[in-house]
Amino acid sequence: MGHSTTPTVNTVLGPVPAAELGVVAIHEALLSVLPGAEHAWDVTIDRAEVFETLAAKLTEFRTHGGGTVVDRTGMFHGRDLPLYEALSRTTGVHLVASTGQGPEELLGGYFLTPQTDPPTPWPAEKFAELFALEAAEGMVVPRVERRGPAGLIATTATRTGMTATDESLFRGAARAALATGVPVSVRYGADALHDLDVLLDEHLPADRIAVAGLDRTGADLEAAALQVARRGAYAVLDHIGTEGIADGGIVGGGGAGGGDRRPTDAERADQVAEAFAAGLGHRLLLSVGATGVAKGHPGNDLPYAHLLTGFVPLLRERGLDEAQVRRLLVDNPRELLTVRAA
Repeated sequence: MGHSTTPTVNTVLGPVPAAELGVVAIHEALLSVLPGAEHAWDVTIDRAEVFETLAAKLTEFRTHGGGTVVDRTGMFHGRDLPLYEALSRTTGVHLVASTGQGPEELLGGYFLTPQTDPPTPWPAEKFAELFALEAAEGMVVPRVERRGPAGLIATTATRTGMTATDESLFRGAARAALATGVPVSVRYGADALHDLDVLLDEHLPADRIAVAGLDRTGADLEAAALQVARRGAYAVLDHIGTEGIADGGIVGGGGAGGGDRRPTDAERADQVAEAFAAGLGHRLLLSVGATGVAKGHPGNDLPYAHLLTGFVPLLRERGLDEAQVRRLLVDNPRELLTVRAA
């Protein structure tokens, strides 16, 4: 034994007791850069300006009762660990950063180049090794060093349906989660239950998996979210505050593809109440999917605090009590993010 028995979560400043997270915004973006935009002649990334913008948004979140923001953008969407460490120290908000990448269309060429003869997609085992190192030994600052350990492995399937490379990403993420004890967050492609099954096929426990994007449409929200929850995984409504037609975007590392109808927050609140009535409230997670600073793509400029200021009042109108609200915003994300003994 000899190890501490205090449950911990990996943050950018290192492991912290899980009980200290407070209210968690589980699927957000801090600095989100479309891969390649950092090299574009017309894109400027002023780190001082980015810091000021993010610090103001995080401070507002904390003022309204927030404790932790999870950046689920993965490895190559602008992740800046020294920046995030400074932000966490300055604002007092815990920040959890993620490893992982996807979907296939947003992978760098290296990860799409066949490494075998005859050519095959990158094997799951190579992705597993890449992600597990970031969760166990620290996230890479390219060619410089490793820093704090990743608290989440995030990947996304192609919107028209999971490709062979996407499947390697999902299986690699699941294997890395099993090896390191950190959870997996996925945005599904065309079929949430199919994509969940790929992870379960790797023998990853369902309660180590969060399936996001389940509030794309009213139909998805009603059917898929509850089915995901019934299977024991966490169903994530991660576009709180975005209503009507949405453009898809890549916010939080999601895939491109537009024309979705987002439900209203009132419809989302109805579904949350129904989930509690069905005994599934312990498998729901909520997030705004906000982008603190976006470069090279349209961001979601809603405040992280919208979850608390705009959505929680709707839940209370529907009869959710303090314990149920706490279950959604504190207990469920804490249980997902807690590192398990591998």
